[in-house]
Amino acid sequence: METLEFIIHPDGRVEERVTGIIGSSCAAVTAAIEAKLGVVASRELTSENFAQQQFQAQTTARTQLNQVSEPSESGFSQW
Repeated sequence: METLEFIIHPDGRVEERVTGIIGSSCAAVTAAIEAKLGVVASRELTSENFAQQQFQAQTTARTQLNQVSEPSESGFSQW
């Protein structure tokens, strides 16, 4: 479940915490809100941000391995 949490500090700073969004699409989800709030002072990426990137890398590696190990039209492996 996607969750956006906002913490408003006594000095006026707004802290935004996002959970449940896998990959870097979090920035797209929060862009409009951040534009209305003002300047982003800092950003800390969570492990969820990198989870999609890691998954995509594994999928790409598997796809490449399958392409290499599948026999060509001649019936021989590309190896």
